[in-house]
Amino acid sequence: MSAAGDRLQDTARQAALALPDVSHGYPFTPGLDVYKVAGKVFLIVTDDPDEQIITVKCEPEHARARVRNHASITPGRYLDKRHWISLGPGPGITERLVTDAVEDSYDLVAERLPRRDRPGAR
Repeated sequence: MSAAGDRLQDTARQAALALPDVSHGYPFTPGLDVYKVAGKVFLIVTDDPDEQIITVKCEPEHARARVRNHASITPGRYLDKRHWISLGPGPGITERLVTDAVEDSYDLVAERLPRRDRPGAR
């Protein structure tokens, strides 16, 4: 396990849990730590020590730019490759980039929820 991968995943988990109304668990398989807002997925952390990645939702244009600019950002695993990206440890993958990606993903999912289901609507 690389320290860089551990930090990437820990940063993503901390960023997700700092957001309102977030739940997490392993609904798909024990190796995928899934974070949701109002029942909708916005972050997947892969627990496989050989593949330390996170997967987040991203606007298609922004996703293409991130994939183009970072060798360790790829079209999303497990989900629609136009709307999801996977980040792995590598050059340019900073804690700020990871936190921003998690927060942007959360915002994308939350803003598409019915008003009554959005965080803070209760």
